[in-house]
Amino acid sequence: MPFCKIRTQQANSDTKLCDNGVKIFYRTYGHGPTKVLLIIGLAGTHASWGPQIKELVGTDTPNDDETRTGDWSSDDNESGGGIEICAFDNRGMGRSSVPTKKSEYTTEIMAKDAIALLDHLGWKKAHVFGHSMGAMIACKLAAMVPERALSLALLNVTGGGFECFPKLDRQTLSVAIRFLRAKTPEQRAAVDLDTHYSREYLEEYVGPNTRRTLLYQEYVKGISATGMQSNNGFEGQVNACWTHKMTRAEIEMIRSAGFLVSVIHGRHDIIAQIYYARKLAEKLQPVARMVELHGGHLVSHERTEEVNQALLELMDASEVKKMKPSVWTNMPKKSSGWIGTRMTLMRINTEGGSNASLVFYYLLSKLQLCVLYIFGLFVLVFEYGRRVIRSLKSVRVGTSLTLENSQ
Repeated sequence: MPFCKIRTQQANSDTKLCDNGVKIFYRTYGHGPTKVLLIIGLAGTHASWGPQIKELVGTDTPNDDETRTGDWSSDDNESGGGIEICAFDNRGMGRSSVPTKKSEYTTEIMAKDAIALLDHLGWKKAHVFGHSMGAMIACKLAAMVPERALSLALLNVTGGGFECFPKLDRQTLSVAIRFLRAKTPEQRAAVDLDTHYSREYLEEYVGPNTRRTLLYQEYVKGISATGMQSNNGFEGQVNACWTHKMTRAEIEMIRSAGFLVSVIHGRHDIIAQIYYARKLAEKLQPVARMVELHGGHLVSHERTEEVNQALLELMDASEVKKMKPSVWTNMPKKSSGWIGTRMTLMRINTEGGSNASLVFYYLLSKLQLCVLYIFGLFVLVFEYGRRVIRSLKSVRVGTSLTLENSQ
């Protein structure tokens, strides 16, 4: 199986690298001079990119599969016009290593994993596409080594931190509770469907069955094959999302690097709110294009054709047409101060409410952040208290056993 060993710089050396024990599992698909790096999100594996891999290279059979048939030497090579894709499991998930410390999971560290993988493959440049947490990682990668990015696609992205909180309503609260309680592939599959797709999509009939029924069977099979994510992996990846932040300097690095950006998002995403994706796209203008689709968090599966078309257009505009940012972007020109805030609120209010309602919406969004902050602190305190109680119970049990043995 293909693995990339991650090496880190020694504390007392500027050049010497040492193996830190972390291995990243990856797979490549297709052949050709155009390289594409796919970075998946929280609790996902490389296989989650299946619909995009199949469209871009024509097959989802990995290059390392020994069951391949046909004359691969006749495929498009480095002098041809083919595409080669690399998809991988982030640290903490799938077949990649699972560090035990939360501090070993940040979007910057995980971006370095991706850069190490590019080095391992010998890829000087690549189109970098990321989904959710993977899009956060992709942003960090693009800011750290902008000269290695041909283009940047950010699917269902947020700016990290409090922006990772979903809308505070009964539906998302129910999903969150079910997610935390899920201990089996069946329980996890059921909650994943409500997390990844819009309700409308799940209730559509495909023949005699709804999509929910068909997808549920696929999810149970997939989760059973890869296994449930470990606590260390899940908590570490959540930490990466929570601590993620793009500084002004990093945003400016991406804006001035010369490559084009697509921000692709589902309007019914209950995990990553589209409002924050729009904000990021605005910060990245004039190089960004906003693509809004009728779908949920896993819009790459729910609206596969539209997403694949958007990715192909991005690649074509970057490499073939050499399109200028002013032609590529569909974002409005930047405004400053209160006028800029007001214009943003007017775009959000699709029903054309009054100025008073716009101001109210703005203040309400700020209030929501405060509520989410308090909720986040409550969850952290609750989790800490639960662990303390658990440790005290184990101490009491150990003590009572010792007393019984002494008698």
